Amino acid sequence: MSTKISSWPAATPMWVDLGVDNLAAAKSFYADLFGWEFVAGGQDAGEYLLAHLGGRAVAGVGPKQAPGMPTVWTTFLASDNVDLTARKISAAGGEMIAPPFDVMESGRMALAVDTVGAAFGIWQAGTHIGAERVNEHGSLCWNELHTRDFTAARSFYSEVFDVSYQDASEDGFVYSTLRRPLDGREVGGIQHDDDIPDASPNYWLTWFASDYVQGTAERAVELGSTLLMPVTESPLGRMAIIQAPQGEVFGIIDAPRINE
Repeated sequence: MSTKISSWPAATPMWVDLGVDNLAAAKSFYADLFGWEFVAGGQDAGEYLLAHLGGRAVAGVGPKQAPGMPTVWTTFLASDNVDLTARKISAAGGEMIAPPFDVMESGRMALAVDTVGAAFGIWQAGTHIGAERVNEHGSLCWNELHTRDFTAARSFYSEVFDVSYQDASEDGFVYSTLRRPLDGREVGGIQHDDDIPDASPNYWLTWFASDYVQGTAERAVELGSTLLMPVTESPLGRMAIIQAPQGEVFGIIDAPRINE
């Protein structure tokens, strides 16, 4: 378990949130699966909720901003200056979905699409630093980009966020971990994924930690989910990939990977 009380260093995937069609159903699902409690996001936050474990924020859940939007977990990367990062995104060939804007006193954010078509957010902390608990059951433990164009993705994130890479490929599995510029710690990954359907975009996948992956996967199915990847043994621990009842996809794993 790890508790975070100060801002995350730049380039760290440090927050995830979910937009859904049925907010009540999403609350019920994640409360049952992970034990989340929900707290209003603050005055003027609308129906946006902060999911808490042990009194600390672990994720955000709210209604979709527009009908027809995909139901996905969005990964946010930390930035010391969102406006500067947004300019770097555009210069590197990315596209801004939502240019920088203030979220009350919580922080400043933007939404973008990288050069391989994957959507992500950037967050400059104000009173809200992002995830306050990581590496424990029901909390964020890893984020990775799945892409058909591994080289282009690596080039984009190194140019925008000044990350470096550590090769973790083996036996046809092409993978690099992202090392943030502050201290070189591994904080995320990029995977070359030829299994992405042609009609589907490249995407950031969120992984949550689980105390008992088999039990969590079974409960997810009982709650109406589908296992896109059944419980599997790996060098990092047991893992599974779940598609929840409203369509969002996430992974569960019993070996924490993210570092402060």
